[in-house]
Amino acid sequence: MKAIVQDRYGEPDDVLEFREVDRPEPGERQVLVRVHAAGVNIADWFIMTGIPYVIRLAGYGVRTPKRSVPGTDVAGVVEAVGAAVTRFKPGDEVFGEGTGTFAEYACADEDRLAAKPAGMTFEEAAGVPLAGVTAVMMLRDAGRLAAGQRLLVNGSSGGIGTYAVQIAKAMGAEVTAVCGPNNVDLVRELGADHVVDYSREDFTRTDERYDAILDHVMNHPFSALLRLLTPTGVLMPNSGTGGKWLGGARHRVKAEVIRPFTRRRLAPLLARTTRADLEVLAGLAESGQLRTVVGRTWPLNDAARAVRHVGDGHARGKVVVTVQA
Repeated sequence: MKAIVQDRYGEPDDVLEFREVDRPEPGERQVLVRVHAAGVNIADWFIMTGIPYVIRLAGYGVRTPKRSVPGTDVAGVVEAVGAAVTRFKPGDEVFGEGTGTFAEYACADEDRLAAKPAGMTFEEAAGVPLAGVTAVMMLRDAGRLAAGQRLLVNGSSGGIGTYAVQIAKAMGAEVTAVCGPNNVDLVRELGADHVVDYSREDFTRTDERYDAILDHVMNHPFSALLRLLTPTGVLMPNSGTGGKWLGGARHRVKAEVIRPFTRRRLAPLLARTTRADLEVLAGLAESGQLRTVVGRTWPLNDAARAVRHVGDGHARGKVVVTVQA
């Protein structure tokens, strides 16, 4: 099969190669998916470059990548199933998290897949898994967001942000979205009640107060963000950036340091894709409350450009690699 292969850490144009490799075989509880589309995440950039260095210590390989084919988000058709798989059969349309999804075929654990929403294309479904699950877990579990509460989303036009705006509205929250001038109309269409154009206004210099802040950018000090919260409000820092050594983990460490000195909650989170949350997202999509904003697509043989676009930090909605029609 054809796949994108990486043998060393580095920039996408230097280390990602399009070549022929053996087709993977599913394990006992795994599904082999014929990939139609694969979502691209900032995590793919980090794993590809090996920076921040904590990525390497987290099991991805200290000197060279342990996984030769990158990619995790996937949407496609079941090609074969392991002996113990009971939920899927060949021909089923699925989406979720797999291993090595920048390829014509990829394996995925049965409990990290769900049936593809009927109204979504494969490209749209491929954008959902990591970004959508992160948004659900941040708002529901970390933020404990309730109907009627006021939420601010900084970075509302990116992958996680576009899902967060829609999910928060489905939960009954009042949403303020922070984005650039080119995305004001987009986040309004997604349901944001208020929109702040960061090129014209600093959202931290306001008298507004919020029950929750979900920040994917972390371009303001913690102190400025905490000041915007109600006395019982919650700050959810979720940026993946933050330096060569710790990256986004730096924000989590800082949150733990600050936590004892404020009444407000700090709730960083490491998301994990599960079938239950994929089914929550599928339900929202099928009810018309959730859609994927596909900002750009690239074919599999041009995946390096897709990863670079995400790594540049200004992707609109989701970036997707298309594999099979």
